[in-house]
Amino acid sequence: MAENKNRRKTYAIISVVLLAAVLVVLFFPLVPFRTARVNGNAGIAANRLPADYNRGRLEQLPVYDENNKRNSFQVDVRSTDLSGLDLSGRLKDLSYANFDSKTVWPASLPVEFNPRLLMDLGKNPGLNIRKLHQDGVTGKGVSIAILDQMLLVDHKEYRDNLKFYEEIHAADEGSASMHGSAVSSIALGKSVGVAPEANLYYIAEANGTFTIFGMLTGNRWAFDFTYLAESVNRIVELNQTLPPDQKIRVISMSVGWAPHQKGYQAIDEAVKRAQAEGILILSTVNEKYYGISLLGLERSPFQDADDLNSYEPGLFLQDWFYGEPDDFNPQKTIWVPMDSRCTASPTGNEDYAFYRSGGLSWAVPYLAGLYALCCQVQPAITPEQFLAELIATGDTITIVKDSQTRQLGTIPNPARLIEKLRPAQPAKVIELGHNVS
Repeated sequence: MAENKNRRKTYAIISVVLLAAVLVVLFFPLVPFRTARVNGNAGIAANRLPADYNRGRLEQLPVYDENNKRNSFQVDVRSTDLSGLDLSGRLKDLSYANFDSKTVWPASLPVEFNPRLLMDLGKNPGLNIRKLHQDGVTGKGVSIAILDQMLLVDHKEYRDNLKFYEEIHAADEGSASMHGSAVSSIALGKSVGVAPEANLYYIAEANGTFTIFGMLTGNRWAFDFTYLAESVNRIVELNQTLPPDQKIRVISMSVGWAPHQKGYQAIDEAVKRAQAEGILILSTVNEKYYGISLLGLERSPFQDADDLNSYEPGLFLQDWFYGEPDDFNPQKTIWVPMDSRCTASPTGNEDYAFYRSGGLSWAVPYLAGLYALCCQVQPAITPEQFLAELIATGDTITIVKDSQTRQLGTIPNPARLIEKLRPAQPAKVIELGHNVS
């Protein structure tokens, strides 16, 4: 009896050990990660190589499916060779193409499709923001923090703005990502950005891991927002070491989180800690922390980004907007330019990429840049005041579709917003009774 009891105990221990081993194998990260810290509050802790897509020669151009607008990479010809194709009759499909500086174009293109011109149009942040730049409103001296993927730190769009670059739980190996270069240039790129003279503090981090369990269940990426929370806390701690005139005013994170995801409590607490420090937190779950949703606008690549009439809801939002327009309250929704943007590309320090559909990832840094402009002219502004004034000074446009009229708003009016926030100039005192020789 004692022998059987001991045998059962041994089997139980072995079973537990085997189960633990299986769980470790299933959930152990397949990709190694690393952390690279800056010594102090300024500096570059890592330098990733440019991405090399080199996707080679295409035998045919993909066809755009209007019924699949949520797929923003249907016609993705970045870093491809199209030189052997006749595309003269493919204007519709090309109108939804993503391309970059390394795309090789054929001689036979539609007359209306000029890639270089579309890139130039796409660099314009729109809403007449460049007029503010000409007036000296550039976000100069205001600090923005971006938490995103691995950055090509030497890209000419933002390298002079980059004050701080760390990596927390970033892939141990790998080149710069398309995401990091894009969001940084949208916020503060020299020719692309909303606030081209703002300072950039950047932490590259991954919101999870690749696991065998994920692969077996069809979801290779296992979200874990613990690392994003660590990055937010790092920015808060870093901010406490910066002089008053160099404080980080906004954290831009092109991601969202939900209660069922690992690390939710950690990121939620970190965001609230940053809010308590007076930092504006922008993400794709903006409504959770401020009661105002952040969404993005579509623009045909051929239209003027400064003209309000060029805009409608972003491509992947259109079915929702036109199907359920009552879900969009102009008093609780901010729409910013999102689609048909040309951004910095990770493939080279002077390369650019044109993204026909940006997704909310492009909307978040746009608003961060706009806040930087406001902080420049009104350093005492608070996040809550900024969002309230955005709504109060913004525009609502009327869209007629399928014989129905809908209101789309609120779209920021940057010039009106800045004018309202700009301190009043003291009146000139005219002294009487003195002759001026």
